[in-house]
Amino acid sequence: MFEREPFEKNKIANARKMTGDASLQKAALDLVIKSNEYDYGYQWTWLGQPMIQLPPDIVATQEIIWQNKPDVIIETGIAWGGSIVFYASLLQLIGKGEVIAVDLNLYDHITANVMSYPFSNRISLYKGSSTDAGVFAKIKSHIKAGQSVMVLLDSHHSHAHVLDELRLYAPLVTQGQYLVASDTIIEDLPAPPHRERAWGPGDNPKSAIDAYMKETDRFVEDEYINGKLLTTFTPHGYLRCVK
Repeated sequence: MFEREPFEKNKIANARKMTGDASLQKAALDLVIKSNEYDYGYQWTWLGQPMIQLPPDIVATQEIIWQNKPDVIIETGIAWGGSIVFYASLLQLIGKGEVIAVDLNLYDHITANVMSYPFSNRISLYKGSSTDAGVFAKIKSHIKAGQSVMVLLDSHHSHAHVLDELRLYAPLVTQGQYLVASDTIIEDLPAPPHRERAWGPGDNPKSAIDAYMKETDRFVEDEYINGKLLTTFTPHGYLRCVK
């Protein structure tokens, strides 16, 4: 006979053990670093659209959305649009909610692909900088009084930009919902020789989170989610809003 309560308790206990297993954590990091040489994160799609995420991050985000059922999901950074389609499809299954997303380089063919799905009425896309005051005002205008809001940051990954995003968007996150700052793995990754980037160790989303967490007491790191992922692009990047 399957009993859910002991099953869930065992999951949490094992996640804690994995967090404390230094050899396992090193093996997981080594796998992420080595597979990144082959753009492993580019291998995955949702309903045909590239996501540029690792499978554990995709599944964990699904768990967060399904459990907390936000009314509004905001994402900075659209890329190929797979994550936007992912969130909107989940909200369609839930039966409520909308996705608002922004990207400085939002191409027409990406917009057309994203808006081709039967649940595209749940999606609003904006072209521009996520930290532009006018763009932010448009995004914020979608939020109605009493709605629950989740935010995912996945645009330019420099410390300065992500910290600006955190100061703008984190206050929109409502109690019980999540703030996710993607690609904190940059802190631990060697610079990829095949892709030049304007960020690196000490200058990335992880360093921005560390700085922002000193400015606020509204968020805590979700130890269970961050502990169980192992192969992740977003270690320590899943934050739960507690007030």
